[in-house]
Amino acid sequence: MKGLLLISGGIDSPVAGYLMKKEGYEIVPIHFSSSNIVGNEPEEKSIAACKKLGFDKILLVEISNFLKEIAEKCDRKYYFVIMKRVMNKIAEKIAKEKELDFLVTGENLGQVSSQTLQNILVVDKSVRIPIIRPLIAYDKMEIVNIAKEIGTFEISKGPEMCVVLGPKHPSTQAKEEIILQEEKKLKLDNLINNISVKIKRL
Repeated sequence: MKGLLLISGGIDSPVAGYLMKKEGYEIVPIHFSSSNIVGNEPEEKSIAACKKLGFDKILLVEISNFLKEIAEKCDRKYYFVIMKRVMNKIAEKIAKEKELDFLVTGENLGQVSSQTLQNILVVDKSVRIPIIRPLIAYDKMEIVNIAKEIGTFEISKGPEMCVVLGPKHPSTQAKEEIILQEEKKLKLDNLINNISVKIKRL
């Protein structure tokens, strides 16, 4: 079976990719870039982490404009949940096109507001493709220790850039019916059908 790894510039997702690869799964990494908002550092860190893990390519998708649209049009407290749902929807489309079987994320339960069990359940309902979370029950130090062992920690450490447009007090208990209403404010079909995917060979 083959999976699509949603890799950010943070510590967790490269570790998730490493664990899946270690188990013998074929993994293709994808990075959702917001370079027009936060610059190129997260993309560069993701590329460097992928090289370190021995991946031969990474898919790159620019979503800066859409993140701005979420922040401007939707209730700000649901920003992170909607952002993850949108990325999953795009990833699902790409996975189907490339005949990949599942998505992989670096999420772990409760470390940040968007990763409460309730919010994870709402995010899961955004797609039909399975979402694998190999780090779901890991605590931060366990993840950091693995990142140090595999050589990705020094690449990935530093502040998370995805919080730039996020609210100070994000929702921890989002309800699907409310999120669906919020998403109606966006042109989701337009976005998903017109995404541009770049392939960078490593």
